[in-house]
Amino acid sequence: MIKAVRGTRDLLPPETALWNFVEAAVRDVFRAYNFHEIRTPIFEDTQLFARSVGEETDIVSKEMYTWEDLGGTQSNKLGELLDVVDQARQNPGVAATLDSVKLFNEYLGTGKWKGQSLTLRPENTAGVVRAYIEHKLWDRGLSKLYYIGPQFRRERPQKGRYRQFYQIGAEVIGPASAGSESPARDAEILELLATLLDRLGIQNWTLELNSVGCPNDRAAYNEALRKALDPVKDKMCADCRRRAVTNPLRVFDCKVPADQPIIETLPRISQFLDEPCRKHFEQVQEILKSVGVEFQLNDRLVRGLDYYTRTAFEFTHGALGAQNAILGGGRYDGLSESLGGPSAPGIGFAIGEDRLILALKESAEGVQRKPDVYIAPLGAGMDREAARLARELRRHDVIADLGDETFRLKKSFETATKLGARYILIVGENEVKAGAFVLKNLESGQQVSVPRAELAKTIQSDK
Repeated sequence: MIKAVRGTRDLLPPETALWNFVEAAVRDVFRAYNFHEIRTPIFEDTQLFARSVGEETDIVSKEMYTWEDLGGTQSNKLGELLDVVDQARQNPGVAATLDSVKLFNEYLGTGKWKGQSLTLRPENTAGVVRAYIEHKLWDRGLSKLYYIGPQFRRERPQKGRYRQFYQIGAEVIGPASAGSESPARDAEILELLATLLDRLGIQNWTLELNSVGCPNDRAAYNEALRKALDPVKDKMCADCRRRAVTNPLRVFDCKVPADQPIIETLPRISQFLDEPCRKHFEQVQEILKSVGVEFQLNDRLVRGLDYYTRTAFEFTHGALGAQNAILGGGRYDGLSESLGGPSAPGIGFAIGEDRLILALKESAEGVQRKPDVYIAPLGAGMDREAARLARELRRHDVIADLGDETFRLKKSFETATKLGARYILIVGENEVKAGAFVLKNLESGQQVSVPRAELAKTIQSDK
């Protein structure tokens, strides 16, 4: 039997009702804050992630699903040249074909036959910024964009973490003249998230906040980290020994327990912030206090992607165990320029939807809307009449499920009860002739005869 690949899974009813509940609430909140949906491809040129996320991050170096795409022009060209080689083998004396073989060998030497390197998106910010640049969205001023969709990382599956996982995210990006650099944008994003978690009924969340400074601050901090790590790195795990040389800030991503006492002694980024970054961070905190969003400062908090600057944050929740982050994000003021675009300061976040649902108090059964009525046709020819009646009721937003004329009445009642329907509606020859139908409330047991024209109103009256 073929099964789902390890690290993936099927989402089935009634669980999908919970996902739809979350996504509907998310869309309502985004609408209130004037965000608009963007949908980008699930795979991109590999260089997009190498240049934005960072070559030395675990995502790029270990976790991406990448392949060489031999298609289009390269595939056609290679096919044509292979045909020429076959002709040359059959006619070795023909100078023209030998020239073509030489051309083929030269083509192989260029490496162009390998095609384009493509990667399933491990995150979505890079794709959104790529779209921002490609479509010149700066002409619109400040862009407030959100997305909902799958991402892909080859990481060890654990509670709430999968190789195909789902993210809900948003980005605020645009020219500085449109206000994209303002600390007010950071605070608005954080206040939006607090509103969203509260709306979903997630209680006891914690907002952890930090500033990772500007590129100059990061350079000075990285140098200080290198010096601090140099005498102790050999006592750390293999990943930390590599990171201590290539990208010291990534040492803070380490989850190895034995390395934590060393990491705790390292310099703190808050000591290296320049005055503009310090002031920006203070203003973010002031706005959050004014709107009543509580937070904790955590100057050990770094985000796992290289493009972050200034504000960085995580929302955590105790129901998720040791890996307790529900969502995270931050500011990325230089990302557009690193991808060949204009200056476009921005800030965004990504929610792990799989983990968000684990933190919900709501159950799938609690949000699934069950049938209002189960229509039970009795006798030959009644499937047609039941279908007509179902169509009429559904036009009035009644959730109706259909039985089958071959079912005995007992089986119809059992099926209606199993589905959780509120009513069962009997459709027999006598009912059709009379234009009135037996409608029974399965909870109270009350049974009445209702004229066809009043069925929808009667069914909806006790919703």
